[in-house]
Amino acid sequence: MPASSASSMADPGRADAPAPRRRITAELLIVFGLSLGQSGVYAIVNLAEKLTRGPLAGQTTTLNPVLNDRQYFDLTYQLLGIFFALVPVALVLFLLSGQGASAFRRLGLTSERPLRTVGLGVGLAAIIGVGTLGVYAGGRALGITTALVPAALDAYWWTVPVLILSAVRHAVLEEVIVVGYLFIRLRELGWSTPAIILTSSLVRGSYHLYQGFGPFIGNVLMGLLFAFFYTRTRRVMPLVIAHALIDTTGFVGFALLGPAIGIGR
Repeated sequence: MPASSASSMADPGRADAPAPRRRITAELLIVFGLSLGQSGVYAIVNLAEKLTRGPLAGQTTTLNPVLNDRQYFDLTYQLLGIFFALVPVALVLFLLSGQGASAFRRLGLTSERPLRTVGLGVGLAAIIGVGTLGVYAGGRALGITTALVPAALDAYWWTVPVLILSAVRHAVLEEVIVVGYLFIRLRELGWSTPAIILTSSLVRGSYHLYQGFGPFIGNVLMGLLFAFFYTRTRRVMPLVIAHALIDTTGFVGFALLGPAIGIGR
């Protein structure tokens, strides 16, 4: 039997298998094209459209808007949006599984040492929360940030639970994909740690550009801190907790108190 035939039988399909680097690159493009990369492109176009309308200071960006004027159809659309937004996370977990360790462990998305994990999450949330308020105020003063309305849902019995689910959705989606998954795959491509940190931070900032330049800067800074933290701990769970706390405070706090105290003006 010719050597080439023997090699082909020993490793079926070897000649047709793509190089690992090409496969990883293609996988990254697909995952981000289905999730946060797509959001970044839309955010850039949205910002360009807003800039053609006039100064950003005079415009408003609404998060968590009403999706239907009938209560239970609105609830259905809200829940469907949250569910389908998390499908890329399921894809990432699938792609990272079966390589010697569970995908959850590879990402550091585990509940080990829960008190320490929660404590780290709360600490990060406090740091980022104060910084976010400062960046937002500065951006509004400079006219480079739109007014933000974190929640515009009507007041129903399900409003607060849905806002909490929305906050958790954002936290899981962003931290799993733009930190844990991106770090793993770019490491496999041979990228240096500083390059990965910078890329992760810029991607995070990009999909917030629809809110203006201030949120872009604020989220790049948040990304730098979160990415650096991940290089030290290799754990995504504290980042998810921190992000969920920040968004929950913003969404629910605004829904309950925002209009009364004038937040978002």
